[in-house]
Amino acid sequence: MAYDNDLIAGKLRRWEKYLEHYRLPAWEQIPDFGLYMEQVVQLLKQYLSYLPPGLKQSQTITSAAINNYVRTKMLPEPRKKKYYRVHIAYLIMICTLKQSLSLSMLQTLLPGNLPEEDVRRAYSSFAQRHSLCAQYFVDQVKLSAAAMLDREMITELAVQDATELIASAAILSGLAKLFAEKLLLLKDKTLENGGSIEIIE
Repeated sequence: MAYDNDLIAGKLRRWEKYLEHYRLPAWEQIPDFGLYMEQVVQLLKQYLSYLPPGLKQSQTITSAAINNYVRTKMLPEPRKKKYYRVHIAYLIMICTLKQSLSLSMLQTLLPGNLPEEDVRRAYSSFAQRHSLCAQYFVDQVKLSAAAMLDREMITELAVQDATELIASAAILSGLAKLFAEKLLLLKDKTLENGGSIEIIE
């Protein structure tokens, strides 16, 4: 079955508008009065509404997944079965980054035992970075889909149809994932023990 380019172009415009206005909550906007598991799951689904519910990735927002994050010490234990701001901030970062990083890689990037002030700083930086990356992503999609969106600025990267757009997105996603993993593997390495930095031609 073929893709309807008009439908795809319409969805791209809609997603562009959505991402232009989408923001993760600021640290101060995250509740800190203690929520039970079911409330946390519902709140995360609201905060991370850009994750479509029908996709496998959205399964990171379940009580079983959250219990697993606690069990593997990616997330501090709840206090008397209640989750507070620090827990929810961790969960927002975990659920977002889990889309492209394995749990072991995530543990390297985001240890589950940080003091609350460090979590606040990490989360605030993460939320700002998320917003900047979302805008960068929108700009790149507009360049790639320029011909489909009837835009005048067409580049070499511009695709002609949905199949090319899907392939481009998958390739870029794979390269970005590999890049993030390679950088994570350099933690605690130096020039002496981090391998070669010679440019191979």
